[in-house]
Amino acid sequence: MRTLIVSEFVTLDGVVEAPGGEPTHPHTGWAGPHVSGELFQYKLEEVLDAGSLLLGRTTYESFAGAWPAREGEFADRINGMPKHVVTSRPGLRWQATAIGGDVPAAVREIKAGDGDPVLVNGSATLVRTLLAHDLVDELRLMVFPVAVGGGLRLFGEERHRTDVELTELTRYPSGVTLQVYRVVLPEG
Repeated sequence: MRTLIVSEFVTLDGVVEAPGGEPTHPHTGWAGPHVSGELFQYKLEEVLDAGSLLLGRTTYESFAGAWPAREGEFADRINGMPKHVVTSRPGLRWQATAIGGDVPAAVREIKAGDGDPVLVNGSATLVRTLLAHDLVDELRLMVFPVAVGGGLRLFGEERHRTDVELTELTRYPSGVTLQVYRVVLPEG
């Protein structure tokens, strides 16, 4: 059984939208001033440990537009790994396979296989679906010391309860905190 890990950059006020310069937010690129060598090393180890990526279509498009032109160990790994993309539209490339229809069932099937962890980056709408169907095993939240006042949030307005257990807490010199949580699945 594979572990499903959600790894997110998030502002102090809970926004996950446009951390790297995406054009959807007036405060786009809010993560940039706080990225450090230590943070990059953590993200490198995370992607090296993963067996595949699971992405929503918007995050996939952003990543597929940025990573193939880059070089280095991180780029080589992310470019070479398999990607599962939730979409009903054709036109995937970049080592990607489409998941459509019953997304929770498809993700259960991926998790049931053998292999290294499945890593989800960004993809807030997908993450909400995964949480609502108890498919997330671990949340890795890199909380940045900035508030942007609004935008797409990891946890929406749905009234779904998710219980978690803090398993790791790291503070980087840039002020970013890494909060790792094990998701406590409901009984039964």
